[in-house]
Parts: sequence; structure tokens; C-alpha cells
Amino acid sequence: MRLSFVGHASWLIQASGLNMLIDPIWSERASPFRWAGPKRRNDPGIAFDALPPIDAVLVSHGHYDHLDVATLSRLAARFSPRVITPLGNDITMRKADRAIRAETFDWHERIELSSSVAVTLVPTRHWTARGLFDRNRALWASFVLETPAGKIYIVCDSGYGDGKHFRRVAQTHGPLRLAILPIGAYEPRWFMRDQHMNPADAVMALGDCGAEQALAHHHGTFQLTDEAIDAPVTALHAALDEAKIPRERFVVLKPGQVVELSSSPSETSDRNEA
Repeated sequence: MRLSFVGHASWLIQASGLNMLIDPIWSERASPFRWAGPKRRNDPGIAFDALPPIDAVLVSHGHYDHLDVATLSRLAARFSPRVITPLGNDITMRKADRAIRAETFDWHERIELSSSVAVTLVPTRHWTARGLFDRNRALWASFVLETPAGKIYIVCDSGYGDGKHFRRVAQTHGPLRLAILPIGAYEPRWFMRDQHMNPADAVMALGDCGAEQALAHHHGTFQLTDEAIDAPVTALHAALDEAKIPRERFVVLKPGQVVELSSSPSETSDRNEA
């Protein structure tokens, strides 16, 4: 299995001959407007024209930094992939472009993507909206991806709460080979704590879900909240040191960097570029 970090919460995951994208956004802004809203601080780690044929896309919820209809429309025109998303998000996609092959599912539903790869939607502590009057009219989710190299828990957005969502995934879907956990967009804490984890929360989430290793995301690409763009990485290292967890267990990649997982948990390699 090969995981290439595109940036923010976007990943290219390749397993058993299947090419999958997570929350793909190649647009310059995470916004309903082309002229305003959070702008990219770095280019995508993979150029759109360099993508391999995409078989499936997982979209976690409707916020603009996760459900980017411009990117989904480009993917539909070029590859026509299946788009797996929680209930209600298909309305947004089809309203923008009927060529987007959206398939919607509820929490706990399991979808076979191939004979050896499947994904299950699981609850997460978040919310969704595209405008002022559609709050929570669509569902949001995290994903558990089953592959021959093990299970990956992909959390695109979540608050920590009491940690129950992470412990339930461990109980229901464990053991987990890898967790992809968000570490950014968390200040001011009084406002963001119920919807976004900070790095210390993410370290606790890693302990709760029991994954062998974690990769960080949802940081460094869009300035969404009050903390400095580079603060999440510094805070993650401090939280890991305080918890006496080796930094190698919770890795921060730069856009374009790659992690490869073999079928043996002891064999993992990092590469610098996708």
C-alpha cells in the first residue's frame, strides 16, 4: 500500500491495484468564491495531470475544504470514479455536475471497492454545511479502509470529545495498521474544541484507537483558524514528547511525500516524493 500526501486532508492511496483519493481539493481556495476565502499556502503534492487513473474517491463531509466540487468535476471528466460519501452530500455534487458518480451511505455501512479493498463509514464528532440554511442536512463520517496491508482509520475532521468514537473504532474494527489524524484548525479553543482536535487531542486519539502508527494531516495548506500555519507540527512534537511516544509513531509528511506499507507490519518505508 502506498500513501501519497497531497496536502490538507487530501491523499492518494494505492492498494491492490486500486487508486483512491481522500477529500481531494486541487482548487486554489477552500471557499464558495474564487476571489475570497482561505487560499493555498503550498501547491498540491501531486499535480492533477500527474494523477494515475482514479478508481474511487472518499469524501468525508460537505465543508469546502473537504468537498471541492471543482476538483470532483475534473475527476469525473477525466476518470469517472465512484465517489463514496455520507448521506446527503450527493445533492451538492449532482447540483454542481451530474457527471459526478456520487454514492451515499450511512454510518456503519461497508462498501466493497474491489475484491480485496473495502471501506466502512464510521461516526465522528463534527458537523457540516455549505451555506447559512443547510446546517447538518447532510451527514459526515470518518472511514475505515480495509486493505491487504491492514486497516487504515482515516479521520478527516473531528473533535475529540470524550474519545468514545476512537475507542469504538478500536473495539469494532481493530487492530488498525495506521490512523490518519487531523492536527490543525483548532484555535480559539473555546470555539473549535467540539469540532477540531488540537495536536494533544490527536495524540490521545491515537492511544484510544490503538493504531500501530499515525500520519498527521489537516494542517499547513489553508489558514482556517487563529493558530499560526506551522504551529500544529510544533505542538504535535511537544504533545508526543510529553506523552513519551516516539515521534516516529506519529509522522508529519510534507505535500508530495510518500509512505509505503507492506503486508508485514515490520516493513514500512518513507520516500521523499510522490
